Amino acid sequence: MSKTVSILAAVLAGAAVMTAPAMASPAGVKVGTLTCHVASGWGFIFGSSKDLHCNFSNGRHFERYAGSISKFGVDIGYTEGGELIWTVFAPESDIHPGALEGSYAGATASATVAVGLGANVLVGGLDRSIALQPLSVEGNSGLNVAAGIGSINLKYVPREESREESREERRD
Repeated sequence: MSKTVSILAAVLAGAAVMTAPAMASPAGVKVGTLTCHVASGWGFIFGSSKDLHCNFSNGRHFERYAGSISKFGVDIGYTEGGELIWTVFAPESDIHPGALEGSYAGATASATVAVGLGANVLVGGLDRSIALQPLSVEGNSGLNVAAGIGSINLKYVPREESREESREERRD
């Protein structure tokens, strides 16, 4: 048991060292918060991909996004669904609806034991000008160790589609 604890402690320390440079605030203006719910699933030796359902809020309006999160590299184990939260930065404060749509990429490192905390550096969206604040909260539970390049793909879900999806979910 102590060998397992030592290994997990080393992984956590490595994750902290790898993500420390990423904790500086990105350049730009804070435009809101992106909260994503991640589906449960297995991570395999060469990576994983899980569905995302996200909400962006800037205090004045609310937008929905759907997509996926992928990790490439070592990703072993099962995790329950979790929640990722990022502060969103853009070149200017006035961004148009759907501006977060696109692909985001960056280096990630996280370790989960019972309840995890990970750091993710992601840049993408509109002309790769949107930055998601490096620290994200992962409400994962389970035993999973992941390190590698992470990517997120977001697709804007306009209000009308969001309403229709909600109606269909209520019918089921």
